[in-house]
Amino acid sequence: MLKEFTIHTPREGFIDITGQVADLLRQHQGEKNLCQVFVSHTTAGVTINENADPDVIKDMLLALNHMVPELDYQHGEGNSRAHVKASMIGSSVTIPIVNGSLYLGTWQGIYFCEFDGPRKRKVYVTIL
Repeated sequence: MLKEFTIHTPREGFIDITGQVADLLRQHQGEKNLCQVFVSHTTAGVTINENADPDVIKDMLLALNHMVPELDYQHGEGNSRAHVKASMIGSSVTIPIVNGSLYLGTWQGIYFCEFDGPRKRKVYVTIL
């Protein structure tokens, strides 16, 4: 089963989408084993990280900005840094489903990673 939802990103940053993914899972009946979250954008990604302390995602963005500095990139749109960061983070995550719920660690959440906002973005969720 493939579902999708849209998010509007205000700027570069990490957006917790755990609740939206869990809501889609609750709507799906039947045996479930895996949930895959996929982002089909070349300047955005998805990751799992701590969702208890908001400073963690601030630190993640700080570190990515440090690792991907302003350079003389050749891409004409001027968003090469966003493409590099998206490739580093990745475009999908897979989460086990146990007893009908996402089997995330105590402090884990699913984050949409925007590197070229503001944008209107789609997130695809496959429940297997």
